Amino acid sequence: QVQLVESGGGLVQPGGSLRLSCAASGFTSDYYPLGWFRQAPGKEREGVSCISSSDGRTYYAESVKGRFTISRGNAKNTVYLQMNSLKPEDTAVYYCATCNYYSDFIFGDWGQGTQVTVSS
Repeated sequence: QVQLVESGGGLVQPGGSLRLSCAASGFTSDYYPLGWFRQAPGKEREGVSCISSSDGRTYYAESVKGRFTISRGNAKNTVYLQMNSLKPEDTAVYYCATCNYYSDFIFGDWGQGTQVTVSS
């Protein structure tokens, strides 16, 4: 059974940083493609980032390019999202999910989410 558990959300001031963590289990592969999407109240789900399994290629939404960095941890199927220069519009629940990218993000299973609030 696939499980994804996020942590690291919280309240941060504009311009601040947060790092989200995701521990995934239940996969047959040690390096499954994983990523993040977010959803703010009243808005549609938005793909944020994805990291592939084979070559570590990364993909980002235009809205976060240059500010967010996705990376893998040393433990199997762990992934991080380093978020810098945060803006109020980054406020959302962030979900870790299995993902692929073919001209757009494609997400599969996801976790329970972690709240990120950017406010002064």
